[in-house]
Amino acid sequence: MAMLRTVMSLAVAAMILELAMAANYIVGGENGAWDATTDLQSWAGAQSFLVGDTLTFQYTPNHDVLEVSQADHDSCQTSSPLQTYTGGSAVIPLSSPGKRYFICGTPGHCSAGMKLEIDTLATITPTPASPITPPPTESPLIPAPDVIPPASSPLPENSIPSPAESPELTPGFPSSPPTPLLTSPGPASFPSSFSPVSLPLPATSSSATKYSFQISLTTGFSLIIMMLLAF
Repeated sequence: MAMLRTVMSLAVAAMILELAMAANYIVGGENGAWDATTDLQSWAGAQSFLVGDTLTFQYTPNHDVLEVSQADHDSCQTSSPLQTYTGGSAVIPLSSPGKRYFICGTPGHCSAGMKLEIDTLATITPTPASPITPPPTESPLIPAPDVIPPASSPLPENSIPSPAESPELTPGFPSSPPTPLLTSPGPASFPSSFSPVSLPLPATSSSATKYSFQISLTTGFSLIIMMLLAF
C-alpha cells in the first residue's frame, strides 16, 4: 500500500512538473492572430513546440479551424477534416510528437494564407558543446641513472706494483716496508717456455789444482806397485 502511494505521488508530481514546464502558444503571436494578414508559417518556424505545449487559436466569427491531413493542407481541401473547431477560440494540446496541419474552412481563406504546419518535438535537443581540450600535461622528469664506474680488475697475488703505480710518499714521513705476500708452499711451477740456464762453475785456485794433481800421481804409483807385487 505504501509502495502504491509512493508511485501515485511520483506520477502526480511528474504531471504537475510537466504542466508547469509546458508553454501555451497563441497562434500568430502577440501582434498577430488566426487571420489572412498574419504570416503564420514564419511565426511557426520561429517556435520550438514540445509535447505538453498547447496552441490557442483566436479568430473572428467568419473564421474556423480545421485539422486536416498533409495532403488536404497542401491542396486546401476542406471536405474531410480530422477535427473542426468553431466559436472564436480553440485550445489544442500537443500531446504527441510529430507534424499536425491546420487550415481555415471558409472558402478562399486557406489559399489566401490561413494554413499552419506544426512540428512537435519530444524534447529539446541541446546544442553539443565543443569539447574542452585539457592542457598538455608535462611529462615528469626522469632522473638519469647513477653511473657506477667499472671496478678495476684486482691485481694478482704475486704481483708487486711498479714504482710508477705506487702512490707518492708524503715528504717527512718514512715509508712503511711492503707487507710480504704469503703464499702456500708447494713445488715451484715454471711456464712452458722457460728453459734452464747453465750456470758456470766457480774457477778453482792454482794451489788447489796442484794438490789434486799430487794426490792423483801418488794414487797412480801405489796402484802400479801393488800390481807388480801381485805378479
